[in-house]
Amino acid sequence: MPAIARAEMLIRSPRSAVFESFVQPELLKKFWLKRASGPLAEGAKVNWEFRVPGATETVEVTRFAQGKYISFIWSDGIAVALEFRAKGRSSTVVQVAAKGFKGRDSSSAAVSTTEGFAIVLCDLKSLLETGKSWRHGARQSCSHRRGQSRVGTAGVA
Repeated sequence: MPAIARAEMLIRSPRSAVFESFVQPELLKKFWLKRASGPLAEGAKVNWEFRVPGATETVEVTRFAQGKYISFIWSDGIAVALEFRAKGRSSTVVQVAAKGFKGRDSSSAAVSTTEGFAIVLCDLKSLLETGKSWRHGARQSCSHRRGQSRVGTAGVA
């Protein structure tokens, strides 16, 4: 069975705000990236520079439904899908799935990717719910207890 990385988070912010946080470079820089060469849009090819020194990625957007869905492919062929579902008037459930991991370490890569997206979603949750990201001194909004993350659901299928 192919490894799939999955993470899901409830964010107490309207769907439009959560969606735009993944689209607009200035918003991405507040919780995930150091730099983005442009906004995400249907067919866009965007260069990302992560906060980790030397970590860069080129993403190609393969599907874009305003306010609802973004999918892209990373340069190594991993396909990532982000789905945004309104939960009431002021909350959003974000679901992330990444697939296409290959080789002997595919399960390990999927686990690492799940962990990475769980952190990204926690940081965005903190930013949108408190106005501060973890990186800028906010208290942790996605608590960890007894070694288990409480980030909605996070796991490898």
